[in-house]
Amino acid sequence: MKFELLHTDINSKARAGVLTTDHGTIETPIFMPVGTVATVKGVHQRELKEDINPDIILGNTYHLYLRPKTEILEKAGGLHKFMNWDRNILTDSGGFQVYSLAGRRKIKEEGVKFKSHIDGSYHFFSPESVMEIQRTIGADIIMAFDECTPYPCDYRYAKRSMHMTHRWLDRCISHLEKVPTKYGYEQTLFPIVQGSTFKDLRAQSAEYIANAGAEGNAIGGLSVGEPAEEMYEMCEVVTNILPKDKPRYLMGVGTPINILENIALGIDMFDCVMPTRNARNGMLFTSEGMINIKNKKWADDFSPIDSMGHTWVDLEYSKAYLRHLFVADEYLGKQIATIHNLGFYMWLVREARTQILAGTFYAWKEKMVKQMATRL
Repeated sequence: MKFELLHTDINSKARAGVLTTDHGTIETPIFMPVGTVATVKGVHQRELKEDINPDIILGNTYHLYLRPKTEILEKAGGLHKFMNWDRNILTDSGGFQVYSLAGRRKIKEEGVKFKSHIDGSYHFFSPESVMEIQRTIGADIIMAFDECTPYPCDYRYAKRSMHMTHRWLDRCISHLEKVPTKYGYEQTLFPIVQGSTFKDLRAQSAEYIANAGAEGNAIGGLSVGEPAEEMYEMCEVVTNILPKDKPRYLMGVGTPINILENIALGIDMFDCVMPTRNARNGMLFTSEGMINIKNKKWADDFSPIDSMGHTWVDLEYSKAYLRHLFVADEYLGKQIATIHNLGFYMWLVREARTQILAGTFYAWKEKMVKQMATRL
């Protein structure tokens, strides 16, 4: 993997770059649609390529390990071939899913024993096994195994957890050297900064991760319930330490406003289920603000979904028609809303990149943040 930093904004730390893997180039800043179980929910791969057009999507190690299972993925030739996706894929390590299984898992130095949410069977993840699983899945970018601490979090617990995440990283790096790639292309490991919402722990973790010398770095344990301002504070601490010539990935973030504010802090890569999950519930993101398409006020509004006329996706549907589909409980409504929201997120990060390269990012960002905070 190679990363070229093209330009940094003069009024913020926002960056525009190009990340290159064996499956193609990724222009940053980038948003990665979440394809948890080898599918971006509600979107056909053809629509994903032609309408939304992301350079990279995300898969989930925990879910793919449980279903369809790694044996199936290996027989298929890896996740790319299994789901007929010839562009980049990133897999997370399963650390967040382990965090979300409170009551169904037990964390020890050796790893994590957990109970499947599907059938109640018991499984064990260690740094070593997670590296082997991700080798078999075959993503271009893979994550080190970590513990995602909850919010709020006791300082002593956060510190103990952070040091364990660092020890797990060392085990991941050591084991990965022993496990060859399987499908004829390179995989790149990203370590994960932890430390909850404590500045000194975040700084310690960022130093440790920076010293690991990986080709890219991730920031985890945020967007887990903390106020947005605390998220921004932690990101600022970390981006001041992580190497400038490596891509930075903020895991699981977030709203369009979160994304723009974190781009301004020097983050390059994002993922979040919000655009797809909100879409299925009728919540739409637009350049003017958020829309609950199920509200009666849209029943006879025949204007486009985004009244500013942006054409990030070729969807020629009115608010009235989309509301009708939701009220009638037609699947097409959720599909249109999902494509719209993902298209908006892709437009947002690509427009941010354009503004960074043009030297106009900060003023544009401030204007967009105000607009998008509106409930229409």
